[in-house]
Amino acid sequence: MIIGVLTLELHLGEANSLKDKRRIIKSLIDRIKNRFNVSVAEVGEQDLWQRSTVGISMVSCEQAHVHKVLASVVKFVESQGTVLITNFQTELL
Repeated sequence: MIIGVLTLELHLGEANSLKDKRRIIKSLIDRIKNRFNVSVAEVGEQDLWQRSTVGISMVSCEQAHVHKVLASVVKFVESQGTVLITNFQTELL
């Protein structure tokens, strides 16, 4: 069993308040969950209105599958245009 964890550090240029940030992040999290069938949560920077850290995890029996899905999540987030990925890290457990 392979557990993949992706950590995305995001900059939200469009957010002008915590309310804007929550709306943007909730929408992004819902789209990621629905498209990739992974677990997603905001895990850091919750008090800052233009930054966020989002954690994504998945379980599979194949390491290549985990890499492929998590790389697809990164590309998907980049293509949305609502947030900018400032850093990301992938771990396999």
